[in-house]
Amino acid sequence: MEFRVLNYFLAVAREENITKAAQNLHVTQPTLSRQIAQLEEELGVKLFQRSNHHIILTEDGMILKRRAQEIIALAEKTKVDLNHGEQMLTGEIAIGSGEFQATAFLSELISAFHKRHPLVKYSIYSGNASNIHDYIERGLLDIALVSEPINIGKYDFISINQKEVWGALVRSDSDFAAKEFLTPEDLKDFPIIISSRDPVKEMYGKWLGTNANDLNIAAGGNLLYNMSALVSAGMGAAICVKLNCTYDNCKFIPLLPKIESSSFIIRKKDQVFSRATAEFIEFAKACLKSISNNSL
Repeated sequence: MEFRVLNYFLAVAREENITKAAQNLHVTQPTLSRQIAQLEEELGVKLFQRSNHHIILTEDGMILKRRAQEIIALAEKTKVDLNHGEQMLTGEIAIGSGEFQATAFLSELISAFHKRHPLVKYSIYSGNASNIHDYIERGLLDIALVSEPINIGKYDFISINQKEVWGALVRSDSDFAAKEFLTPEDLKDFPIIISSRDPVKEMYGKWLGTNANDLNIAAGGNLLYNMSALVSAGMGAAICVKLNCTYDNCKFIPLLPKIESSSFIIRKKDQVFSRATAEFIEFAKACLKSISNNSL
């Protein structure tokens, strides 16, 4: 299976038309049709359902599309990582991040490193913990900013000297909005909107004094903006960390007893990094050590 053929396959999947794909690829239609037929024969599956006017992916075709996109992306990333000069530091660093207070610190690190090495480029991926961990394992991300609850022992990591504060996003016109903090008694029977991740549910259930399976969950989600829209619509309170932003008709109220979680910059254990990524990691360590020493 060649990269060229995978690119041909992705072009056909994107256009859903052999003729248009052939034009974009600057190959003849018979050549492209033959390459796709040979790929199907090699894999032993049908990749497309064909009709008179267009073709669509089969279930096996959808699986190959996802894998092909990852393979091509990883190949391009490897090419960029290896194509560095002897003098000036170049390359691209793929960085993942959730939505945290510590994201501002990560941005400052990137900006400071960029001033030292202006030829280094950055690819920023935003996602939830599950997506980011998966991308780290597959090698599609070099490093990522994550926060507890997390099994940090799986990774090499750098601790960030900043705590994430948990609370509830509530409607601005609700009785909760006038409170300084929210207690388990306040939220005991109140419907919540919470991350789909089990560790977050377990953490909140422990704070509430109940089993995670007994939580009154109105909805699950992974992006706070979407969860805030449900809060505004009256679905419940969203359990989340405090961010430096506001949402329409919503107010953040911290929990009491407090729940605070640590943030980390993680990377895969025993991973061989590009020169740019390796130097960024050492730069981050030095910056955090300096901050820690100055705070003593």
